[in-house]
Amino acid sequence: MKCPHCGETESKVIDTTHEAQAGGIRRRRECRKCGKRFSTVERVAMPGPMVVKRDGRREPFDREKLLDGIHVSCIKRPIPGEALEGLVDSIEARMHATGKAEVSAKLIGDMVMAGLKELDQVAYIRYAIVYLGLADVESVRREIDRILEH
Repeated sequence: MKCPHCGETESKVIDTTHEAQAGGIRRRRECRKCGKRFSTVERVAMPGPMVVKRDGRREPFDREKLLDGIHVSCIKRPIPGEALEGLVDSIEARMHATGKAEVSAKLIGDMVMAGLKELDQVAYIRYAIVYLGLADVESVRREIDRILEH
């Protein structure tokens, strides 16, 4: 674990707590070189399923790539980071629960859409524009009207 202040790799653990929201173990650390403190969250590394893309390509599931895509939709929105982490945790857990070695990108995208719809409708529309390929203002308007009807 590198110190974010000086880059030293040696640190000592000061405190350990279970973080249900972060989905792992939170450790408070102190750098042995500069003495500054920082926090880390550790998760169990489970091998994820392969993601089958629309064009048939397969790639390993990448939690950070999914989180980054969701973050883009949520820029300048009042959504706590913990809520986004929770959404990704939920999606990841549902994928593992299927027990399948491969999961379609469409299934993941649909889970993101459902989660964002609950969290923030503006973020949902931003994500939908890319995910659903809404190419013009009229198609965006139809999607907004669909949300407003429910």
